[in-house]
Amino acid sequence: MTSSASVRKKVARYADIEALPEHLVGEIIDGELVVSPRPTLRHARSASRLGMDLGRPFDRGIDGPGGWIILDEPELHLEAHVLVPDLAGWRRERMPELPDTAATSLAPDWVCEVLSPSTEADDRAGKMPLYARFEVAHLWLLDPLLETLEVFRLQEQGWFLVATHRGEQKVCVEPFDAVELDLKSLWER
Repeated sequence: MTSSASVRKKVARYADIEALPEHLVGEIIDGELVVSPRPTLRHARSASRLGMDLGRPFDRGIDGPGGWIILDEPELHLEAHVLVPDLAGWRRERMPELPDTAATSLAPDWVCEVLSPSTEADDRAGKMPLYARFEVAHLWLLDPLLETLEVFRLQEQGWFLVATHRGEQKVCVEPFDAVELDLKSLWER
């Protein structure tokens, strides 16, 4: 006879992330340790290019309005969750100065997840609801394989898909719509 008691998974702790080999990225989503390999070079290039394209006008204020702090792969400690988006940005009004810490508990104003076959399900089903819960106002999903950029805005009912851009378009995309973004540069090999 089997027990009717449910099987309980071990709740992940930060020590589980620290114990991972360097070539793996660990996150804690809803108490579960989610482990991913480091991104492919194509994934990393798309994220790097996007960070450079946004960083100059928005983080540095060169040829653009400034007013943001934009970081690659920041570690976010949001209550019991540990998330590592590919890119995240904070308006300077909310984060006037970059803290001298390895992680932050201040939810960003914008996040971008670069999708890959191994992470897309966790990005969409695991992380998107958490970003909404912690009131991240803007979310981008960038897919270098499909060459698409999905743009979401947080509304009272949840995520609203503002636009899907693809291919080699030049677009103005919120919250960074003050400067045109050339999507072609994100897909180049």
